[in-house]
Amino acid sequence: MCGRFTLTVDPSDLEAFADFEFPKKFAPRFNIAPTQPVLAIPNDAKNKADFFVWGLIPSWSKDPSIGNKLINARGETIAEKPSFRGSLKYKRCLILADGFYEWKANQNQKTKTPYFIHMKNREPFAFAGLWDEWNSPDGSSIRTCTIITTEPNELMSSLHNRMPVILNPKDYDKWLDPTPQSSGDLLPLIQPFSTSKMTAHAVSTLVNKPSNDVAECVVPI
Repeated sequence: MCGRFTLTVDPSDLEAFADFEFPKKFAPRFNIAPTQPVLAIPNDAKNKADFFVWGLIPSWSKDPSIGNKLINARGETIAEKPSFRGSLKYKRCLILADGFYEWKANQNQKTKTPYFIHMKNREPFAFAGLWDEWNSPDGSSIRTCTIITTEPNELMSSLHNRMPVILNPKDYDKWLDPTPQSSGDLLPLIQPFSTSKMTAHAVSTLVNKPSNDVAECVVPI
């Protein structure tokens, strides 16, 4: 799964996403946690990024707390699960990041060591995401999202049995196509990202608390 990630770059450093429009300013985030705002590019916004709440609330849900359980969506079943299949067809997004965390069980199995995973060149990337819009009884609306996961690549398999889907930049346009898409066209994009471009290092347990949103979270130990 993916339960924490980072987006520490300045908007001016998002050269890899030059075709997209971003907020002029946003604070660096070193410990993004579920239910918090994440920067995403939905497929209905003509390449314009906005902030979504992390944890998908399906539009038909009567209970918004379901979003706490839907921070990730298994790529193998998104075409069948009621919570995700509509969004897969109509509401996809890129979720911007420049790293993420995973916890590896220690030999005693009683404690875990957090690891920070990122690109070797430290450039930002995009998770494959799904989004939806939920309307509350008081008339207000909220846009939420989830990160799709898949089987781990060689690097991640030593840490966990899942990893977030990181899209290849050449697939951004297809993922953001505003027209309805079949699962047959989209599921081939749900693949483990290349190990050769990624690296990981152990970090302090400071990251265990979401309130610790500081640069020290990513420092190697």
